[in-house]
Amino acid sequence: MEKLMRKFFLFLSNNKFFTKIAKKYGFKMFASRFVAGETIEEAAEAIRELNKKGLVVTLDHLGEFVNDEKEARERTEQCIKAIRVIDEGNLESQLSLKMTSMGLDISRELVMENMRKILDAGQKHGVFVTIDMEDHARCEMTIEIFEELKQEYEGLGTVLQSYLYRTVDDLERLDKYDPNLRLVKGAYKESPEVAYPDKKDVDENFKNIIKIHLQNGNYTAVATHDDTMIDFTKEFVKEHDISNDQFEFQMLYGIRNELQEKLVKEGYTMRVYVPYGNDWFGYNMRRLAERPANVWFVLKGIFKK
Repeated sequence: MEKLMRKFFLFLSNNKFFTKIAKKYGFKMFASRFVAGETIEEAAEAIRELNKKGLVVTLDHLGEFVNDEKEARERTEQCIKAIRVIDEGNLESQLSLKMTSMGLDISRELVMENMRKILDAGQKHGVFVTIDMEDHARCEMTIEIFEELKQEYEGLGTVLQSYLYRTVDDLERLDKYDPNLRLVKGAYKESPEVAYPDKKDVDENFKNIIKIHLQNGNYTAVATHDDTMIDFTKEFVKEHDISNDQFEFQMLYGIRNELQEKLVKEGYTMRVYVPYGNDWFGYNMRRLAERPANVWFVLKGIFKK
């Protein structure tokens, strides 16, 4: 059943008809609880409220797979504006972005130009930037670009996905950069030739990469809503006397809010992934595909006052 649900949500995430309908009619009915608004100003207000509760944030302007140079440049400017808003508002927030929004599928020259503009702004305003990982076809290019940019910019991180066979090797490959990495299970439809098809193997590899990255002494963001993974991380850091300053938990905006606040009270850094914009449908469907159990959290979130 879980595999069928995963396929269903991934189908919806790439369906242009449903995306169009959702953009037109669905924000207030569904997305408004899980997307912090359609503008940066609305998102900034949501961040302030989260910060008041002790939660820190990473902000993401929704959108990916841009194939128009003008649009890629516009999205770059939106990221730069978000960085300025974070700094000017004294918000406890980082920035996350997808390089396909910055022109990755158009040309390497364009995406590198746009990324340097964003990272220059991040460096100027003191805002850390994370490059989100996308599908397997873009994984190697993403890592290569991260390696090049990491030599120029300190305030840069990226993401590794436990469902890919290659991830342990990628983790060791990046270790020389002392990287700040977000570790996730993964949310794209991938072939069994490149990704573990069974959840239990994905989960075991997730635990493995958490252990490796922490033991390498690098900052580790454990991005999960899974109680088993959260408890595993807590037990592992306690057993190995790893400081709470070396890791954080990350969850999605609008999902498991009570648990997010509970982790803060327990003394852990809890970072909320806050998306904004109107291109929300594919994002939400991939989050549900990543862990179909999230459907329950979403439904509770919709109906809970």
